[in-house]
Amino acid sequence: MLNEFKAFIARGNVMDLAVGVIIGGAFGGIVKSLVDDVIMPIVGAIFGGFDFSNYFVGLSANVNSPTLTAARQQGAVLAYGSFITVLINFLILAWIIFLMVKGVNALQKQVERKKAASEDVAPPPADVALLTEIRDLLAKRPAV
Repeated sequence: MLNEFKAFIARGNVMDLAVGVIIGGAFGGIVKSLVDDVIMPIVGAIFGGFDFSNYFVGLSANVNSPTLTAARQQGAVLAYGSFITVLINFLILAWIIFLMVKGVNALQKQVERKKAASEDVAPPPADVALLTEIRDLLAKRPAV
């Protein structure tokens, strides 16, 4: 069973998946920073200076704090502003992944076209070339 597991792990797809997960996690951090530090402040400035991260509804009578962090210490809160931020994170990430997949697909089509064009120009196999040469020599020979 250990050998089967080693063979499974050594397959290219598993390693590709592992690399993808690691890079995806790092990329998620970049997108989170982009949304939290660049996009949300701009959206907040456009819509009157508010910050989505502090939009919440207290689910208990004890919650009366103006900030989400303090409100969570006071009791249960419905943090819909955080959800809006995460939703924007997801949409940006999905858009970037869509563009990346679209670019990879375009590159694959280009490679396939080049491959098809090179196959058309490829020289014939040796036996076909020999038979063609014999045919041409027989055609040049005078009729008897």
